[in-house]
Amino acid sequence: MTSGDSFYGNIRVFRGFTSLMDPALYAPLPDDWNIGVADIVDSTKAIAAQRYKAVNMAGAAVIASVTNALEGREFPFVFGGDGASFAVAPDDLDRAREALEATAAWVREDLDLKMRVALVPVSAIRAQGLDVRVARFGPSANLSYAMFSGGGLGWAEAAMKRGEFALPAAPAGTQPDLSGLSCRFEEIPASRGLILSVLVVPAGSADPRAFRKVIEDVIHLVERSPDSGRPVPAQGPPLRWPPQGLDYEARAARGGPLLKRRASVLIYTLFAYLIMRFDIKVGGFVPKRYKQQVVENSDFRKYDDGLRMILDCAPELERALSERLAAGARDGVVRYGLHRQDAAMMTCFTPSALRSDHVHFIDGARGGYASAATALKAMMA
Repeated sequence: MTSGDSFYGNIRVFRGFTSLMDPALYAPLPDDWNIGVADIVDSTKAIAAQRYKAVNMAGAAVIASVTNALEGREFPFVFGGDGASFAVAPDDLDRAREALEATAAWVREDLDLKMRVALVPVSAIRAQGLDVRVARFGPSANLSYAMFSGGGLGWAEAAMKRGEFALPAAPAGTQPDLSGLSCRFEEIPASRGLILSVLVVPAGSADPRAFRKVIEDVIHLVERSPDSGRPVPAQGPPLRWPPQGLDYEARAARGGPLLKRRASVLIYTLFAYLIMRFDIKVGGFVPKRYKQQVVENSDFRKYDDGLRMILDCAPELERALSERLAAGARDGVVRYGLHRQDAAMMTCFTPSALRSDHVHFIDGARGGYASAATALKAMMA
């Protein structure tokens, strides 16, 4: 057992998302840990060029590569759409660094995007008077996702953008281990009216109690909506063949020329499609159970120094959320960004389809979190 296992594994998992803002759920990271941060440079331009899937694939690749480098050990992470953040213990620092540098190289060469990566010591964050505290939210009995508070993650990301604590991309040709990373499901059309990307952060001088009240009000509004606004339908997301994400999955694979990898992924995804389409049990794999886990494990709401949600909602809920957030902004408590679109999309990390802890990252299919962040920045200007 590493120091990371002993710390993160001992944090109690909470189930009700309405408890999100309870400070008792959050434990301070040990001072000798590090925060990994990554994001896509000029993601707004990439999204304007309709490269949503490539941007999401890059963000999910960070989590896949670090997970594989740590041999599947649990560690706290959060997917941000156009990037990702995570925390690692000292025992895992070197492996995480190599994975980040390799991922930045892969994103540059295979996705034609530029990714910034950095590792920031928790001690450096605390020297700024901020903190990094982590909780574990269990959307189902299958797995848990990390939630972060304390302001430290936001500071680490800003420091990375200033060029501090930066890591170089690995040499050309370096391939991270992205085993399990895929994007075989089709876009998920809105079923209740629209897909809404929500991003809410505290205003600079906001009273923490007032901010907590706004976030809790927003969550309660969402909880009253059907299935808490989950954008993934009960029967699972649409699946077709060949999948829209075929080329991305081929680029994530290791071994041989890209054409050969495409052919291999094409054959494998046909096999998987037929199994899922006709509900064929193969060994210990039960398609119906896997689809149910995909729905339950979908990562469509989170907290990382701010609330992030991708909601399938009716126009009435959008109006209620907009009104509450606008009131919070007028009171100097929050800053927020909302972005409407007609569909959501899913990027999957499934190291083993026979285990129940596969993770499925949700974002909006027409800009998502990155466009909500652009709206938030406009409010702050």
